Amino acid sequence: MLSPEQIRHFESILNQRYAELREAIRQALLESDDQRFIELAGQVHDLEELSVADLLVDLNYARIDQLLAELRDVEDALRRIREGTYGLCIDTGEPIELDRLEANPTAKRTARAQALYEKTHAGHSAPSL
Repeated sequence: MLSPEQIRHFESILNQRYAELREAIRQALLESDDQRFIELAGQVHDLEELSVADLLVDLNYARIDQLLAELRDVEDALRRIREGTYGLCIDTGEPIELDRLEANPTAKRTARAQALYEKTHAGHSAPSL
Protein backbone atom coordinates (compact mmCIF):
# COMPACT_ATOMS: atom_id res chain seq x y z
CA MET A 1 0.00 0.00 0.00
CA LEU A 2 1.09 3.55 -0.67
CA SER A 3 1.82 5.90 2.21
CA PRO A 4 -0.05 9.20 2.50
CA GLU A 5 3.14 10.99 1.38
CA GLN A 6 3.36 8.81 -1.71
CA ILE A 7 -0.31 9.45 -2.51
CA ARG A 8 0.26 13.21 -2.23
CA HIS A 9 3.32 12.88 -4.47
CA PHE A 10 1.35 11.12 -7.19
CA GLU A 11 -1.63 13.45 -6.78
CA SER A 12 0.68 16.43 -7.34
CA ILE A 13 2.15 14.83 -10.48
CA LEU A 14 -1.32 13.99 -11.80
CA ASN A 15 -2.68 17.48 -11.10
CA GLN A 16 0.28 19.04 -12.90
CA ARG A 17 -0.20 16.72 -15.90
CA TYR A 18 -3.93 17.51 -15.88
CA ALA A 19 -3.18 21.23 -16.24
CA GLU A 20 -0.59 20.57 -18.98
CA LEU A 21 -3.04 18.42 -20.95
CA ARG A 22 -5.84 20.98 -20.70
CA GLU A 23 -3.50 23.64 -22.07
CA ALA A 24 -2.25 21.34 -24.85
CA ILE A 25 -5.84 20.54 -25.84
CA ARG A 26 -6.73 24.24 -25.81
CA GLN A 27 -3.74 25.00 -28.05
CA ALA A 28 -4.56 22.15 -30.44
CA LEU A 29 -8.16 23.34 -30.73
CA LEU A 30 -6.96 26.87 -31.43
CA GLU A 31 -4.64 25.52 -34.12
CA SER A 32 -7.49 23.60 -35.72
CA ASP A 33 -9.26 26.93 -36.19
CA ASP A 34 -6.04 28.60 -37.28
CA GLN A 35 -6.09 30.63 -40.47
CA ARG A 36 -3.31 28.51 -41.99
CA PHE A 37 -5.68 25.52 -42.26
CA ILE A 38 -8.22 27.73 -44.00
CA GLU A 39 -5.53 29.09 -46.32
CA LEU A 40 -4.25 25.59 -47.04
CA ALA A 41 -7.71 24.43 -48.03
CA GLY A 42 -8.04 27.44 -50.33
CA GLN A 43 -4.80 26.54 -52.09
CA VAL A 44 -5.91 23.02 -53.01
CA HIS A 45 -5.80 22.63 -56.77
CA ASP A 46 -5.91 18.87 -57.31
CA LEU A 47 -6.74 15.60 -55.57
CA GLU A 48 -3.19 15.08 -54.28
CA GLU A 49 -3.16 18.49 -52.60
CA LEU A 50 -6.63 17.82 -51.21
CA SER A 51 -5.47 14.55 -49.64
CA VAL A 52 -2.46 16.30 -48.05
CA ALA A 53 -4.74 19.01 -46.66
CA ASP A 54 -7.12 16.36 -45.31
CA LEU A 55 -4.21 14.47 -43.77
CA LEU A 56 -2.97 17.56 -41.94
CA VAL A 57 -6.43 18.21 -40.51
CA ASP A 58 -6.83 14.52 -39.57
CA LEU A 59 -3.44 14.52 -37.82
CA ASN A 60 -4.49 17.50 -35.74
CA TYR A 61 -7.73 15.76 -34.76
CA ALA A 62 -5.83 12.56 -33.96
CA ARG A 63 -3.52 14.56 -31.68
CA ILE A 64 -6.54 16.04 -29.90
CA ASP A 65 -8.03 12.54 -29.48
CA GLN A 66 -4.74 11.32 -28.01
CA LEU A 67 -4.60 14.22 -25.56
CA LEU A 68 -8.22 13.67 -24.53
CA ALA A 69 -7.59 9.96 -23.90
CA GLU A 70 -4.65 10.82 -21.66
CA LEU A 71 -6.73 13.46 -19.87
CA ARG A 72 -9.40 10.83 -19.16
CA ASP A 73 -6.70 8.52 -17.74
CA VAL A 74 -5.46 11.30 -15.46
CA GLU A 75 -9.00 12.11 -14.32
CA ASP A 76 -9.58 8.41 -13.61
CA ALA A 77 -6.38 8.21 -11.54
CA LEU A 78 -7.40 11.32 -9.56
CA ARG A 79 -10.82 9.74 -8.96
CA ARG A 80 -9.11 6.58 -7.64
CA ILE A 81 -7.09 8.77 -5.25
CA ARG A 82 -10.31 10.37 -3.95
CA GLU A 83 -11.90 6.93 -3.55
CA GLY A 84 -8.86 5.48 -1.80
CA THR A 85 -8.17 2.85 -4.46
CA TYR A 86 -5.21 4.50 -6.19
CA GLY A 87 -2.23 2.18 -6.48
CA LEU A 88 -4.38 -0.96 -6.43
CA CYS A 89 -4.85 -3.07 -9.55
CA ILE A 90 -8.39 -2.76 -10.90
CA ASP A 91 -8.35 -6.43 -11.92
CA THR A 92 -6.65 -8.18 -9.00
CA GLY A 93 -6.76 -5.67 -6.12
CA GLU A 94 -3.02 -6.18 -5.64
CA PRO A 95 -0.73 -3.17 -5.10
CA ILE A 96 0.72 -1.77 -8.32
CA GLU A 97 4.50 -1.75 -8.36
CA LEU A 98 5.90 1.60 -7.16
CA ASP A 99 8.37 1.83 -10.05
CA ARG A 100 5.45 1.27 -12.46
CA LEU A 101 3.51 4.15 -10.88
CA GLU A 102 6.60 6.37 -11.03
CA ALA A 103 6.93 5.63 -14.75
CA ASN A 104 3.18 5.88 -15.40
CA PRO A 105 1.16 7.52 -12.60
CA THR A 106 -2.10 6.65 -14.39
CA ALA A 107 -1.37 2.89 -14.32
CA LYS A 108 -4.42 0.99 -13.16
CA ARG A 109 -3.07 -2.55 -13.32
CA THR A 110 0.02 -4.38 -12.11
CA ALA A 111 2.52 -5.16 -14.85
CA ARG A 112 1.42 -8.80 -14.87
CA ALA A 113 -2.30 -7.94 -15.03
CA GLN A 114 -1.62 -5.36 -17.79
CA ALA A 115 0.28 -7.93 -19.86
CA LEU A 116 -2.59 -10.37 -19.50
CA TYR A 117 -5.11 -7.66 -20.37
CA GLU A 118 -3.19 -6.70 -23.51
CA LYS A 119 -2.87 -10.34 -24.53
CA THR A 120 -6.58 -11.05 -24.13
CA HIS A 121 -7.80 -7.75 -25.57
CA ALA A 122 -5.43 -7.38 -28.51
CA GLY A 123 -7.10 -6.02 -31.61
CA HIS A 124 -10.37 -5.18 -29.86
CA SER A 125 -9.96 -1.41 -29.93
CA ALA A 126 -11.67 0.76 -32.47
CA PRO A 127 -9.49 2.61 -34.98
CA SER A 128 -8.85 6.23 -34.06
CA LEU A 129 -8.92 7.65 -37.58
